[in-house]
Amino acid sequence: MKISARVDYGLQAIAQIAVSTAARERISAEAIARRHKIPYKFLEGILAQLKSAELLVSHRGNAGGYELARNAADITVADVVRAIDGPLASVRDQAPEAARYAPPIANLTKIWIATRVALRDVLEEITLADLITDKFSSAIARRIDRPDAWRRRK
Repeated sequence: MKISARVDYGLQAIAQIAVSTAARERISAEAIARRHKIPYKFLEGILAQLKSAELLVSHRGNAGGYELARNAADITVADVVRAIDGPLASVRDQAPEAARYAPPIANLTKIWIATRVALRDVLEEITLADLITDKFSSAIARRIDRPDAWRRRK
C-alpha cells in the first residue's frame, strides 16, 4: 500500500484537531500547518475533504478553527484514508471484486480481496483516540511488535 502525502498530512492534521477538540479548543489551519510543517495551501484542500466527509466542523471568527464532527473514538484511520484518497484498495481504479483474469491467474482476484480485508482489519480498527493515546488492541499491538514489522523488504 502506498500512503499518499495527502493521507499522511491529513492524519497528522486530524490527530492534532482531535487533541484540540478533547481540550475543548479549536485550532486553525495555520497553526496546524506551522506545527506539522505542512504546506498551508495543501493543508486547506485536505481539511476541505475531511470537512466534506463530515469528519470535521469549521468555525469562522475570533474563536474559529477546526474541531472534530464526532468523538475521536468514532473516527477510524480508514475513515480518514477514504475521505482523502477514496477506497482502501482498488485494481485499476475498480473494486477488487470487479477484476477478472484468465487462467493461469484467474485466482488473482482472491489475492486482491484478501489484501483489502487485511487493510480493513487494521485501518478500520484503529481510531483517532487510539492513535493519539498510543493504546492499540492486542491484535494491532502484535502486528506492530512482530520482528519483521519495522524492516522494509526489498
